[in-house]
Amino acid sequence: MSLGGRPPGGGLAELLMTRCQRRSSHGRKSTPNKSAFSRSITAITAWAAAPSLILFLCAGSARAQRSPTNYSFVVASGFLCDTGDSGSCPAVAKSANGDSYEVSGAGTFELQSKSVKAAGTFNHKSANGSLLETGVWIASALISFESYGIAPAAFMQKGPAFGGPQIGNKHLPMYRSPLPTGGLAKFRILLIPVSGTTRAAALQVNCALGAVPRERSVEGIRLTIETSGTEFSEEVGGRVMFLSIRPEVSAPVTTPQQEPAVDSAAPPSGH
Repeated sequence: MSLGGRPPGGGLAELLMTRCQRRSSHGRKSTPNKSAFSRSITAITAWAAAPSLILFLCAGSARAQRSPTNYSFVVASGFLCDTGDSGSCPAVAKSANGDSYEVSGAGTFELQSKSVKAAGTFNHKSANGSLLETGVWIASALISFESYGIAPAAFMQKGPAFGGPQIGNKHLPMYRSPLPTGGLAKFRILLIPVSGTTRAAALQVNCALGAVPRERSVEGIRLTIETSGTEFSEEVGGRVMFLSIRPEVSAPVTTPQQEPAVDSAAPPSGH
């Protein structure tokens, strides 16, 4: 999918792209448009940073029940931030010169069509910690996804903040709720700052659950700015998670067999 096309992120992505296009066409001379864009960014930033961002999972879960190729994912937001571990949120990637990006967000994606609906917030900081820019990001395409397999016990292993295991009734399909899943996803995204130029980038999200390859044992994110080629390839911290529903791993529903009724009209057997 071309970065110049309509983003698949629904109303949120369309709103951001509309604001971005207005800024590009009118330039910085149009103060009202810039002010409106800033207000929109502020509102969306507050929304994206809130735990309610986990609502992405609900829509993704419903679709995943019909197709196991659908996934939801969370990047240093929502329930991942409730563990009491200060290193869980936000997810941080650092470049060779010490600059860093702090990222949080959530979304859903579909493997067959490579479509994605995702958004979040970012902060770009210098090596000394000074804030260089802040804004929101939206995903425009799924580049690739490699699954490491499901990890049903992940919720229990991470403590009460993650809630109990989401396992259905034993007489119904075994996995009817989102299951933690490890994997490596790469997305094409747009970084839209409150002020400044919108940039295309590649976001890599690695969740170290399941059968994790040794070289990918560090969980977190990486970011590559496409225009400059600058790589933020050091995963400094942050929790991420993919969630999937695998209806094909279901236990068959069985009904008890009824014994044949005794025919009262049948003559007794002789001896």
